[in-house]
Amino acid sequence: MELRGMSAACAPQLTLRLRSDLIPRGHVQHDFVRTTRGDWRPVFVDFSSRNKEHGQYQIDVEVHSHLDGAVAQKWVCTFVILVPRRDATLTEIHQIFLSTHKNVRVMADDASIARVTGGDGCNLDVTARNAGIAHVDLSAPQGKIDMGFTTIAWDEELIEVDLPAASHCHPHPSQAACLVNAAPEAGEQRQIRLFALEECMLGRFELVDPEADVLLSHFSPDGQDNNGLTRRLSGRHAIIRRGQQGFEIEDVSRYGMLLDGVWPGKHKPVALRLGMRIELSASIKGIVVLSVTALLAHGVILHRIDHGARAECFYLLLPDTQPTPASHLATPQASCLPVLFHRNGGFWHLDTASGKETALAPVTALDKLSGFARHKRFASEPYPECWIIRTEGAALCDNTMQTA
Repeated sequence: MELRGMSAACAPQLTLRLRSDLIPRGHVQHDFVRTTRGDWRPVFVDFSSRNKEHGQYQIDVEVHSHLDGAVAQKWVCTFVILVPRRDATLTEIHQIFLSTHKNVRVMADDASIARVTGGDGCNLDVTARNAGIAHVDLSAPQGKIDMGFTTIAWDEELIEVDLPAASHCHPHPSQAACLVNAAPEAGEQRQIRLFALEECMLGRFELVDPEADVLLSHFSPDGQDNNGLTRRLSGRHAIIRRGQQGFEIEDVSRYGMLLDGVWPGKHKPVALRLGMRIELSASIKGIVVLSVTALLAHGVILHRIDHGARAECFYLLLPDTQPTPASHLATPQASCLPVLFHRNGGFWHLDTASGKETALAPVTALDKLSGFARHKRFASEPYPECWIIRTEGAALCDNTMQTA
């Protein structure tokens, strides 16, 4: 197969993909490589009609031009190859094929024509051994012309297909993750839990099929207690979402919630404000106490202000939303955290000084990014220290209003 007339702006190497029942395994891939002269090296493709019924078989062709590993341009065409009867002569094969292309009837078994040019723009390339005639013009005489040849070649036009603008895929897509600090210093948290959800459900910590996204436990002076007072939290306790007036929180629990010491009422969204104190629950104080330490254009940051203050904080982001650092409202506690955002299905870091954006993944060297300590790593789960089991119906984002 030869390639002609390709734009000089395309890549120096093009991918050829063929699909047909006449190709072993149904498909094959080759590369067209541009020579130093500017033309393209031909590609040889094997077709087999073994155990095939006689008739016409379709060949689907795709030619791809790649840029930075992605398909930048794509051309397609479809042509047909004739599989003759087993007892068909070469003359009959040529006669059937050429009858669909030109008013030509093949009679001779042996050919000596190297090229046949027909009228009305028809151009049939013919290869024959021991060619004695270099050119025959089919347009000059009227009526049918009798001839025969062994190999036929023809042109097919490639049609370029518009491709949608491809976004840069994130190397590690995730809606929830965690930044783990192996050696937290004074004032730092061991885990910064990241969530990128339209609605983020806060609720009771459960190892199996938790109902919430942000899983909360009671911390006593002796450490985390997943039983005891933690059982006084609802499985779905409160929702944080982006409302018309900014980010808001809504109580959906059976145990209540206090905002700056006041119960807002159930199913009554309240706008978050910087420094707001959130207590879960209203009936028993001190189970979980959070503070709004940053209100961002693309998210909210919550810090614990109870005995779990050194254990964790929460970075709640809107999915696929760019940050605007100039509009950030943050306490000093949150100002020292790196600027993160979510795009193309994954988490990113923004260097506010240079504007450089870096995709976060387990292989990312965080110590080379601004705002990260030396001992931090990116974990692909929001609770990497636990084995959380989520079966069907208990996944993140399953925020059906229920209480427990």
